[in-house]
Amino acid sequence: MRRNDICLYLGPADRAQLVSLCANRNTPRKVVWRAEIVLATADGCGTSEIMRRAMTSKPTVWRWQARYLDEGVDGLKRDKTRPSRVPPLPRETRLKVIAKTVKETPPDATHWSRSTMAEAVGISPSSVGRIWAEAGLKPHLTKGFKVSNDPMFEEKVTEIVGLYLDPPDRAVVLCVDEKSQIQALDRTQPGLPLKKGRAATMTHDYKRNGTTTLFAALDVKSGMVIGECMPRHRAKEFLAFLRRIDRAVLKPRDVHLVLDNYATHKTLEVQDWLTKHPRFKLHFTPTSASWLNMVERFFAEITNRRIRRGSYDSVDELEEAIYDYLLLHNRKPKPFVWTKSAQDILTRERRALDKLDEIRGNR
Repeated sequence: MRRNDICLYLGPADRAQLVSLCANRNTPRKVVWRAEIVLATADGCGTSEIMRRAMTSKPTVWRWQARYLDEGVDGLKRDKTRPSRVPPLPRETRLKVIAKTVKETPPDATHWSRSTMAEAVGISPSSVGRIWAEAGLKPHLTKGFKVSNDPMFEEKVTEIVGLYLDPPDRAVVLCVDEKSQIQALDRTQPGLPLKKGRAATMTHDYKRNGTTTLFAALDVKSGMVIGECMPRHRAKEFLAFLRRIDRAVLKPRDVHLVLDNYATHKTLEVQDWLTKHPRFKLHFTPTSASWLNMVERFFAEITNRRIRRGSYDSVDELEEAIYDYLLLHNRKPKPFVWTKSAQDILTRERRALDKLDEIRGNR
Protein backbone atom coordinates (compact mmCIF):
# COMPACT_ATOMS: atom_id res chain seq x y z
CA MET A 1 0.00 0.00 0.00
CA ARG A 2 1.78 3.12 -1.22
CA ARG A 3 0.72 6.73 -1.57
CA ASN A 4 2.69 9.92 -1.95
CA ASP A 5 2.54 12.43 0.92
CA ILE A 6 -0.08 15.12 0.37
CA CYS A 7 0.13 18.86 0.84
CA LEU A 8 -2.72 20.37 2.88
CA TYR A 9 -3.43 24.05 3.45
CA LEU A 10 -5.27 25.12 6.61
CA GLY A 11 -7.16 28.39 6.71
CA PRO A 12 -6.81 30.56 9.84
CA ALA A 13 -10.29 29.68 11.09
CA ASP A 14 -9.83 25.92 10.72
CA ARG A 15 -6.36 26.04 12.31
CA ALA A 16 -7.68 28.00 15.28
CA GLN A 17 -10.54 25.54 15.71
CA LEU A 18 -8.23 22.51 15.56
CA VAL A 19 -5.78 24.04 18.03
CA SER A 20 -8.69 24.79 20.36
CA LEU A 21 -9.87 21.18 20.17
CA CYS A 22 -6.40 19.92 21.08
CA ALA A 23 -6.09 22.33 23.99
CA ASN A 24 -9.54 21.67 25.44
CA ARG A 25 -9.36 19.07 28.20
CA ASN A 26 -12.98 18.08 27.57
CA THR A 27 -12.36 17.07 23.95
CA PRO A 28 -12.51 13.27 23.47
CA ARG A 29 -9.09 11.74 22.95
CA LYS A 30 -9.96 10.29 19.55
CA VAL A 31 -10.95 13.76 18.27
CA VAL A 32 -7.66 15.19 19.59
CA TRP A 33 -5.46 12.81 17.65
CA ARG A 34 -7.55 13.33 14.49
CA ALA A 35 -6.94 17.06 14.82
CA GLU A 36 -3.23 16.41 15.42
CA ILE A 37 -3.05 14.38 12.20
CA VAL A 38 -4.48 17.26 10.18
CA LEU A 39 -2.28 19.87 11.91
CA ALA A 40 0.84 17.79 11.33
CA THR A 41 -0.09 17.32 7.67
CA ALA A 42 -0.54 21.08 7.25
CA ASP A 43 2.86 21.65 8.88
CA GLY A 44 4.51 19.54 6.14
CA CYS A 45 5.18 16.37 8.14
CA GLY A 46 5.42 13.14 6.18
CA THR A 47 3.23 10.13 6.74
CA SER A 48 5.85 8.28 8.79
CA GLU A 49 6.31 11.27 11.14
CA ILE A 50 2.54 11.63 11.55
CA MET A 51 2.25 7.91 12.33
CA ARG A 52 4.91 8.30 15.03
CA ARG A 53 3.25 11.34 16.60
CA ALA A 54 -0.27 9.95 16.55
CA MET A 55 0.84 6.38 17.29
CA THR A 56 -1.52 5.01 14.67
CA SER A 57 -1.36 3.14 11.35
CA LYS A 58 -0.81 4.47 7.86
CA PRO A 59 -4.39 3.73 6.62
CA THR A 60 -5.75 5.63 9.62
CA VAL A 61 -3.66 8.69 8.79
CA TRP A 62 -4.82 8.58 5.20
CA ARG A 63 -8.46 8.10 6.28
CA TRP A 64 -8.58 11.26 8.43
CA GLN A 65 -6.67 13.31 5.93
CA ALA A 66 -9.29 12.37 3.32
CA ARG A 67 -12.15 12.99 5.78
CA TYR A 68 -10.90 16.53 6.44
CA LEU A 69 -10.58 17.24 2.73
CA ASP A 70 -14.16 16.01 2.17
CA GLU A 71 -16.00 17.38 5.22
CA GLY A 72 -13.74 19.85 7.02
CA VAL A 73 -13.37 20.10 10.80
CA ASP A 74 -16.92 18.87 11.46
CA GLY A 75 -16.06 15.56 9.79
CA LEU A 76 -13.32 14.95 12.39
CA LYS A 77 -15.79 15.27 15.29
CA ARG A 78 -17.99 12.31 14.44
CA ASP A 79 -17.62 8.67 13.57
CA LYS A 80 -19.02 7.15 10.45
CA THR A 81 -22.28 5.31 11.11
CA ARG A 82 -21.96 1.56 10.90
CA PRO A 83 -24.76 -0.91 10.21
CA SER A 84 -26.03 -2.90 13.19
CA ARG A 85 -24.82 -6.45 13.58
CA VAL A 86 -28.43 -7.48 14.23
CA PRO A 87 -30.47 -7.45 11.01
CA PRO A 88 -33.69 -5.39 11.20
CA LEU A 89 -37.00 -7.19 11.50
CA PRO A 90 -38.74 -7.79 8.19
CA ARG A 91 -41.56 -5.42 7.35
CA GLU A 92 -43.97 -8.37 7.24
CA THR A 93 -43.17 -9.20 10.87
CA ARG A 94 -43.81 -5.66 12.03
CA LEU A 95 -47.12 -5.53 10.15
CA LYS A 96 -48.10 -8.88 11.65
CA VAL A 97 -47.48 -7.60 15.18
CA ILE A 98 -49.53 -4.45 14.52
CA ALA A 99 -52.39 -6.40 12.91
CA LYS A 100 -52.59 -8.91 15.77
CA THR A 101 -52.51 -6.10 18.33
CA VAL A 102 -55.46 -4.17 16.89
CA LYS A 103 -57.57 -7.04 15.55
CA GLU A 104 -57.00 -10.02 17.84
CA THR A 105 -56.77 -10.86 21.54
CA PRO A 106 -54.73 -13.64 23.16
CA PRO A 107 -56.68 -16.81 24.05
CA ASP A 108 -56.13 -16.38 27.80
CA ALA A 109 -56.35 -12.61 28.27
CA THR A 110 -58.23 -9.48 27.25
CA HIS A 111 -55.19 -7.71 25.75
CA TRP A 112 -51.66 -8.38 24.58
CA SER A 113 -48.53 -7.92 26.66
CA ARG A 114 -45.01 -7.74 25.27
CA SER A 115 -44.22 -11.28 26.39
CA THR A 116 -47.42 -12.86 25.04
CA MET A 117 -47.06 -11.11 21.70
CA ALA A 118 -43.38 -12.07 21.50
CA GLU A 119 -44.28 -15.72 22.10
CA ALA A 120 -47.07 -15.63 19.50
CA VAL A 121 -44.94 -14.05 16.77
CA GLY A 122 -41.55 -15.54 17.63
CA ILE A 123 -39.54 -12.37 18.35
CA SER A 124 -38.12 -10.78 21.48
CA PRO A 125 -40.29 -8.74 23.90
CA SER A 126 -38.06 -5.70 23.37
CA SER A 127 -38.71 -5.91 19.63
CA VAL A 128 -42.44 -5.96 20.31
CA GLY A 129 -42.04 -2.88 22.51
CA ARG A 130 -40.17 -1.01 19.77
CA ILE A 131 -42.83 -1.90 17.17
CA TRP A 132 -45.62 -0.70 19.45
CA ALA A 133 -43.76 2.52 20.22
CA GLU A 134 -43.21 3.27 16.53
CA ALA A 135 -46.88 2.56 15.75
CA GLY A 136 -48.15 4.49 18.80
CA LEU A 137 -49.95 1.43 20.22
CA LYS A 138 -50.53 0.97 23.98
CA PRO A 139 -52.62 -2.19 24.47
CA HIS A 140 -52.18 -2.08 28.27
CA LEU A 141 -54.15 1.21 28.49
CA THR A 142 -57.84 1.94 28.06
CA LYS A 143 -59.76 5.20 28.18
CA GLY A 144 -63.39 5.63 29.10
CA PHE A 145 -65.82 7.28 26.69
CA LYS A 146 -69.53 7.75 26.11
CA VAL A 147 -70.97 9.10 22.89
CA SER A 148 -74.08 11.15 23.50
CA ASN A 149 -77.31 10.01 21.86
CA ASP A 150 -79.07 13.32 22.48
CA PRO A 151 -81.06 14.29 19.34
CA MET A 152 -80.28 17.95 20.09
CA PHE A 153 -76.56 17.30 20.56
CA GLU A 154 -75.39 19.56 17.72
CA GLU A 155 -77.56 22.50 18.77
CA LYS A 156 -76.61 22.26 22.45
CA VAL A 157 -72.88 21.96 21.75
CA THR A 158 -72.94 24.93 19.40
CA GLU A 159 -74.85 27.02 21.94
CA ILE A 160 -72.65 26.22 24.97
CA VAL A 161 -69.29 26.41 23.17
CA GLY A 162 -70.41 29.73 21.73
CA LEU A 163 -70.91 31.01 25.29
CA TYR A 164 -67.39 29.88 26.20
CA LEU A 165 -65.59 31.28 23.16
CA ASP A 166 -67.65 34.43 22.67
CA PRO A 167 -69.56 35.30 25.86
CA PRO A 168 -72.25 37.97 25.47
CA ASP A 169 -71.58 41.56 26.53
CA ARG A 170 -72.97 42.84 29.84
CA ALA A 171 -73.81 39.28 30.92
CA VAL A 172 -72.34 36.65 33.21
CA VAL A 173 -71.80 33.05 32.08
CA LEU A 174 -71.79 30.63 35.02
CA CYS A 175 -71.13 26.89 34.84
CA VAL A 176 -73.25 25.39 37.62
CA ASP A 177 -73.22 21.86 39.01
CA GLU A 178 -73.25 19.90 42.25
CA LYS A 179 -70.54 17.64 43.59
CA SER A 180 -72.72 15.39 45.69
CA GLN A 181 -71.95 12.86 48.41
CA ILE A 182 -68.48 14.17 49.32
CA GLN A 183 -67.47 11.90 52.16
CA ALA A 184 -65.76 13.10 55.34
CA LEU A 185 -63.30 10.23 55.65
CA ASP A 186 -61.07 9.74 58.68
CA ARG A 187 -58.19 7.28 58.39
CA THR A 188 -57.97 4.55 61.02
CA GLN A 189 -54.27 5.25 61.58
CA PRO A 190 -52.13 8.37 61.06
CA GLY A 191 -50.30 8.54 57.74
CA LEU A 192 -46.51 8.26 57.61
CA PRO A 193 -44.72 11.40 56.40
CA LEU A 194 -42.77 11.87 53.20
CA LYS A 195 -39.06 11.03 53.44
CA LYS A 196 -36.13 10.32 51.16
CA GLY A 197 -36.76 7.17 49.17
CA ARG A 198 -40.37 6.78 50.36
CA ALA A 199 -43.61 8.48 49.41
CA ALA A 200 -46.09 9.69 52.00
CA THR A 201 -48.42 6.87 53.08
CA MET A 202 -51.99 6.59 54.29
CA THR A 203 -54.07 3.62 55.37
CA HIS A 204 -56.40 2.04 52.85
CA ASP A 205 -59.22 1.68 55.39
CA TYR A 206 -61.19 4.59 56.77
CA LYS A 207 -64.13 5.68 58.88
CA ARG A 208 -67.09 7.52 57.32
CA ASN A 209 -68.18 10.62 59.22
CA GLY A 210 -70.99 11.81 56.96
CA THR A 211 -71.34 13.53 53.61
CA THR A 212 -71.90 16.98 52.15
CA THR A 213 -72.80 18.37 48.72
CA LEU A 214 -70.90 21.24 47.12
CA PHE A 215 -72.96 23.55 44.90
CA ALA A 216 -70.61 25.56 42.68
CA ALA A 217 -70.95 28.22 39.97
CA LEU A 218 -67.81 28.95 37.92
CA ASP A 219 -67.56 32.35 36.21
CA VAL A 220 -66.23 31.61 32.73
CA LYS A 221 -64.67 35.06 32.27
CA SER A 222 -62.92 35.57 35.62
CA GLY A 223 -62.51 32.06 36.98
CA MET A 224 -64.09 32.97 40.31
CA VAL A 225 -66.31 30.39 41.97
CA ILE A 226 -69.48 30.86 44.03
CA GLY A 227 -69.69 27.82 46.27
CA GLU A 228 -71.88 26.57 49.09
CA CYS A 229 -72.03 23.26 50.96
CA MET A 230 -75.46 21.82 51.71
CA PRO A 231 -76.50 18.59 53.44
CA ARG A 232 -78.70 17.28 50.62
CA HIS A 233 -79.10 17.48 46.86
CA ARG A 234 -82.69 18.45 46.10
CA ALA A 235 -84.62 21.12 44.25
CA LYS A 236 -84.98 22.96 47.56
CA GLU A 237 -81.20 23.31 47.91
CA PHE A 238 -80.82 24.17 44.22
CA LEU A 239 -83.34 27.01 44.59
CA ALA A 240 -81.45 28.33 47.60
CA PHE A 241 -78.26 28.34 45.53
CA LEU A 242 -80.01 30.17 42.67
CA ARG A 243 -81.08 32.86 45.14
CA ARG A 244 -77.48 33.24 46.29
CA ILE A 245 -76.34 33.64 42.67
CA ASP A 246 -79.09 36.25 42.20
CA ARG A 247 -77.70 38.23 45.16
CA ALA A 248 -74.08 37.85 44.03
CA VAL A 249 -74.51 38.98 40.40
CA LEU A 250 -75.26 42.68 40.07
CA LYS A 251 -78.48 43.64 38.34
CA PRO A 252 -79.52 44.19 35.57
CA ARG A 253 -76.93 41.82 34.09
CA ASP A 254 -78.23 38.68 32.42
CA VAL A 255 -77.09 35.39 33.93
CA HIS A 256 -76.45 32.45 31.59
CA LEU A 257 -76.30 29.15 33.49
CA VAL A 258 -74.73 26.04 31.94
CA LEU A 259 -76.34 23.02 33.64
CA ASP A 260 -76.67 19.27 33.24
CA ASN A 261 -79.97 17.42 32.92
CA TYR A 262 -80.39 16.44 36.57
CA ALA A 263 -84.07 16.30 37.58
CA THR A 264 -83.71 18.88 40.36
CA HIS A 265 -82.85 21.52 37.73
CA LYS A 266 -86.23 21.14 36.01
CA THR A 267 -88.83 20.88 38.76
CA LEU A 268 -91.96 23.05 38.78
CA GLU A 269 -90.63 25.08 41.70
CA VAL A 270 -87.46 25.89 39.78
CA GLN A 271 -89.41 26.76 36.62
CA ASP A 272 -91.71 29.07 38.59
CA TRP A 273 -88.74 30.85 40.13
CA LEU A 274 -87.09 31.27 36.73
CA THR A 275 -90.29 32.74 35.33
CA LYS A 276 -90.15 35.43 38.03
CA HIS A 277 -86.47 36.08 37.30
CA PRO A 278 -86.24 36.44 33.51
CA ARG A 279 -82.61 37.53 33.55
CA PHE A 280 -81.66 33.89 34.29
CA LYS A 281 -81.23 31.88 31.10
CA LEU A 282 -80.52 28.14 31.32
CA HIS A 283 -78.43 26.14 28.82
CA PHE A 284 -78.52 22.37 29.34
CA THR A 285 -75.64 20.14 28.29
CA PRO A 286 -76.47 17.16 26.04
CA THR A 287 -77.28 13.82 27.61
CA SER A 288 -74.12 11.93 28.65
CA ALA A 289 -71.99 15.02 27.99
CA SER A 290 -71.30 16.49 31.42
CA TRP A 291 -67.70 17.07 30.24
CA LEU A 292 -69.10 20.06 28.36
CA ASN A 293 -69.70 21.82 31.69
CA MET A 294 -66.49 23.66 32.57
CA VAL A 295 -67.15 23.51 36.32
CA GLU A 296 -66.31 19.79 36.17
CA ARG A 297 -62.68 20.85 35.69
CA PHE A 298 -62.87 22.84 38.91
CA PHE A 299 -64.31 19.82 40.73
CA ALA A 300 -61.31 17.79 39.56
CA GLU A 301 -58.96 20.48 40.91
CA ILE A 302 -60.53 20.67 44.37
CA THR A 303 -60.72 16.88 44.60
CA ASN A 304 -57.09 16.28 43.72
CA ARG A 305 -55.63 19.21 45.63
CA ARG A 306 -57.75 19.41 48.79
CA ILE A 307 -60.25 16.59 49.38
CA ARG A 308 -58.88 13.22 48.27
CA ARG A 309 -55.84 12.96 50.53
CA GLY A 310 -57.42 14.72 53.50
CA SER A 311 -58.55 13.21 56.79
CA TYR A 312 -61.67 14.67 58.41
CA ASP A 313 -63.18 13.95 61.82
CA SER A 314 -66.56 15.45 60.90
CA VAL A 315 -68.60 17.00 58.12
CA ASP A 316 -67.94 20.44 59.59
CA GLU A 317 -64.19 19.90 59.23
CA LEU A 318 -64.65 18.78 55.62
CA GLU A 319 -66.77 21.83 54.79
CA GLU A 320 -64.24 24.11 56.48
CA ALA A 321 -61.54 22.69 54.21
CA ILE A 322 -63.73 23.25 51.13
CA TYR A 323 -64.54 26.85 52.07
CA ASP A 324 -60.87 27.51 52.77
CA TYR A 325 -59.95 26.24 49.29
CA LEU A 326 -62.67 28.41 47.70
CA LEU A 327 -61.39 31.48 49.57
CA LEU A 328 -57.79 30.94 48.43
CA HIS A 329 -58.91 30.17 44.87
CA ASN A 330 -60.94 33.37 44.59
CA ARG A 331 -58.05 35.52 45.82
CA LYS A 332 -56.13 34.70 42.65
CA PRO A 333 -58.71 33.30 40.22
CA LYS A 334 -57.53 31.95 36.91
CA PRO A 335 -60.13 31.11 34.26
CA PHE A 336 -60.00 27.85 32.36
CA VAL A 337 -59.46 28.26 28.62
CA TRP A 338 -61.78 26.39 26.28
CA THR A 339 -59.79 25.51 23.14
CA LYS A 340 -62.04 23.30 20.99
CA SER A 341 -64.52 24.80 18.60
CA ALA A 342 -68.01 23.37 18.18
CA GLN A 343 -67.06 22.11 14.74
CA ASP A 344 -64.09 20.16 16.14
CA ILE A 345 -66.32 18.47 18.72
CA LEU A 346 -69.05 17.63 16.22
CA THR A 347 -66.52 16.19 13.75
CA ARG A 348 -65.10 13.85 16.38
CA GLU A 349 -68.58 12.88 17.55
CA ARG A 350 -69.65 11.94 14.03
CA ARG A 351 -66.45 9.93 13.55
CA ALA A 352 -67.12 8.03 16.79
CA LEU A 353 -70.72 7.30 15.77
CA ASP A 354 -69.59 6.01 12.37
CA LYS A 355 -67.06 3.72 14.04
CA LEU A 356 -69.65 2.40 16.48
CA ASP A 357 -72.02 1.66 13.62
CA GLU A 358 -69.23 -0.18 11.81
CA ILE A 359 -68.46 -2.29 14.87
CA ARG A 360 -72.13 -3.13 15.44
CA GLY A 361 -72.48 -4.11 11.78
CA ASN A 362 -69.53 -6.53 12.00
CA ARG A 363 -71.02 -8.42 14.95
